[in-house]
Amino acid sequence: MKLIRWNPAYRSQNLDSFQGEVDRLFQSVLAPNHGNPTDMLTPAVDIEESNEAFVFRADLPGLKSEDVRVSLEADTLTLRGERKHSAPVSEGNLRRMERAFGAFERRFTFDTPVQGDAVTAVYRDGVLEVTVPKAEVAKAREIQIKIG
Repeated sequence: MKLIRWNPAYRSQNLDSFQGEVDRLFQSVLAPNHGNPTDMLTPAVDIEESNEAFVFRADLPGLKSEDVRVSLEADTLTLRGERKHSAPVSEGNLRRMERAFGAFERRFTFDTPVQGDAVTAVYRDGVLEVTVPKAEVAKAREIQIKIG
């Protein structure tokens, strides 16, 4: 019989590794995309908030501006679009297809009043940038303190 010296760091490392494997297993079973590339079309979006506005930047590589729609209804901004399938392969056989095609939609709800009539959207180099100005009542103001 071989004696193995107990090392708490070694035990912790093994448990962390085991926990990571269990997490990956459950995520692969319960995740919404189940490995289907068409479910991965949801674009990544960065949201920046300043005192003046919200700025959304969405990665939409390969889309044309006419394939993208932006709308603001009440307090909800909606980005939707569609990546159309490219022309079929003319010669040879398609061996693998990983690029996602189809429609997507992302919705964002504001908890701050915004100016719906002043929203701007610019699409450049595969990035959609939407600026949603805040309403005057929502902007932070500095209050002058009077000495009394």
